Amino acid sequence: MLSLLLQANFEVPSMLHDLLDSEFAFLLLLGIFVLEGAMLMYFMPSELVVPGAIFVFGATVEMAILIIGIAVLGATIGQFVLFMVAKRGGREYLLRKRWFRISEERLDKFDGWFDRWGPIVVPVSNTLPFTRGMLTVPAGLSEMRPREFIALSALGTLSFETLLALLYFVVLPYL
Repeated sequence: MLSLLLQANFEVPSMLHDLLDSEFAFLLLLGIFVLEGAMLMYFMPSELVVPGAIFVFGATVEMAILIIGIAVLGATIGQFVLFMVAKRGGREYLLRKRWFRISEERLDKFDGWFDRWGPIVVPVSNTLPFTRGMLTVPAGLSEMRPREFIALSALGTLSFETLLALLYFVVLPYL
């Protein structure tokens, strides 16, 4: 798993090395994607998680498929939690929370997108860099059914993470 990092002379702390070589590595990855989906992952850009995981765990098609599956499951869980918090707590509740780092102006912008285009913006926004998950809250504030949201969220995440994995395999050989 870590052979590429070690070959590249990266200094990996022993605790991290042991964790990434353990059976808990994929659970850790799932947790990272849950945080990313819930818009709580402030320590790294979401666009780096799948390529980084492929790099760390091994650049095979089978490993990429497993990582994409974990990404879709985790991010969808995280987005669904945020969707339900928005549905039950409401807009004002979220805006008062310190962990919710979207300004009222940006939320107004995404509300407008949802009002104009409807549920289709959920998978579209999940496919686009820098807007991932931004339509989760407007969807939660709408009359959208939870099952519909889960399907649309998973579809958008699948397309986004697949594109990132493809970019990894297409661009990396040229670096």
